[in-house]
Amino acid sequence: MGYAWRVTEVEKGPRGLRRGRGARERIISASQQLFRDQGINSTGMDQLCAAAAVSKRTLYQHFSGKDDLIAEGLRRFDPDILPEVFDNPDLTPRERLSTAFEIHAPLCPFIAAAVEIPDPNHPARIYARDYKLAFAARLTQTAREAGAPDPELLGAQLALLLDGASARTRVLNADAFSTAITIATALINAAIPAAATATHHED
Repeated sequence: MGYAWRVTEVEKGPRGLRRGRGARERIISASQQLFRDQGINSTGMDQLCAAAAVSKRTLYQHFSGKDDLIAEGLRRFDPDILPEVFDNPDLTPRERLSTAFEIHAPLCPFIAAAVEIPDPNHPARIYARDYKLAFAARLTQTAREAGAPDPELLGAQLALLLDGASARTRVLNADAFSTAITIATALINAAIPAAATATHHED
């Protein structure tokens, strides 16, 4: 369950271009791995350089510093808001709501960044806030498509449940999503009458 950090593949080309692109991608990949495994504040630039096999000079040619790296990692994580769920034509809107709990990242990097970065105006905090709002909006829109009489309420409930499961998984270092899926199913069943689902299928 969950999915890995999305990192753009290194583009092939002339040697100089390939090396430049390769260094940038290695830096991003290393930062994502280290930030996820040991935290943002515990990761130093020397360690990042060693993990990416680049010099500090090369790192600073591509990024202004750690803040830039954090924001770039979040930007790449899920830019299209789970398209494999919300844009999947093989799933009904109702199925998309529950499937989000099966594929959503169990260790949410947006929550982790918000916890470790106190400044609400930090670019990573702003990106995390915008992502969470956009994710909740996708849930609300999907609940509306599924026939929920109060899609805003169901979207907010499911968004809160997803974030709670992510946080609990991180804190306890144990999967909380199996319980979250059970709760989500109960919420969806209570919020979306069978008649609404039948009407959706007829449409």
